[in-house]
Amino acid sequence: MDVEVIRSPRRRRTVQAQLVGDVLRISIPATMTRAEEQHWIEEMSRRLTPRWTTDDRELARRAAVLAARYGLPEPTSVRWVRNQHRRWGSCTPADGAIRISSHLAAYPKWVLDYVLVHELAHLLEPGHGPRFKRLVGRYPRSERAIGFLMAKGMEPDDELHPRVNGTNGNGHRRLRQAERLPGFSDY
Repeated sequence: MDVEVIRSPRRRRTVQAQLVGDVLRISIPATMTRAEEQHWIEEMSRRLTPRWTTDDRELARRAAVLAARYGLPEPTSVRWVRNQHRRWGSCTPADGAIRISSHLAAYPKWVLDYVLVHELAHLLEPGHGPRFKRLVGRYPRSERAIGFLMAKGMEPDDELHPRVNGTNGNGHRRLRQAERLPGFSDY
């Protein structure tokens, strides 16, 4: 993986890193020594190197086992992707392809299993209606996994939890920025 270091005169103490394609971009204070820079390159490389411990073949095997266990169709392909930051995964029912966000690799296996079951269910039911919910509900930890993903900031699809008429989908009115208390969000 290539590393790009950006020295910023405005940055005082913080270090920031992000993967941009296959490049690890690290922003550091301009005053940082070469030794400190090297430390942060190593640290951020360790932190942001793709964390999945299984390759695409292992992911496909896991999906096949779950499909058989929960009576869902087996996908034609399953692979990790790094370009999904706000979605758990995606599915193309027309060709049976499933893509899973690489961010999930750092989470417990039962969360990954839930996302796989969710995407496998889309092979039978493209929408998020009652039939889809019954299919996904076969996975016993589905509610727990949804809660885990929400706590990690990976919100469910709007179709699953629509925000209608200024509410958050649960009937709670969303607060305008001016109405929010400091340090509190509107979930």
